[in-house]
Amino acid sequence: MAWLYLVLAGICEIGWPVGLKLGWTDQGARWGWIAFAVLAMSASGALLLWAQRFIPMGTAYAVWTGIGAVGAFVVGIAAFGDSASTLRMVSIGLIVAGIIGLKLA
Repeated sequence: MAWLYLVLAGICEIGWPVGLKLGWTDQGARWGWIAFAVLAMSASGALLLWAQRFIPMGTAYAVWTGIGAVGAFVVGIAAFGDSASTLRMVSIGLIVAGIIGLKLA
């Protein structure tokens, strides 16, 4: 169950950079998106707290941030037109390999 909490925490971790990205425009703050970011941060932190009861802190933190980083990377490409260069793809692949390695260790 701890790994499920950790994966859900990582998924919530994707929500706050998206909320912050959409929460500020040239016209000013969009408070609904900023509230979404705060909610995602809170949920992510709470789920990480629960996961760390059974998963070592260093492993949990690395996996949590890795899921968030990979997810934000994918959303950036899919929704915001971020670059999908070969070097960026290889680099994100290394993060995924690290997450898998931590789960297997």
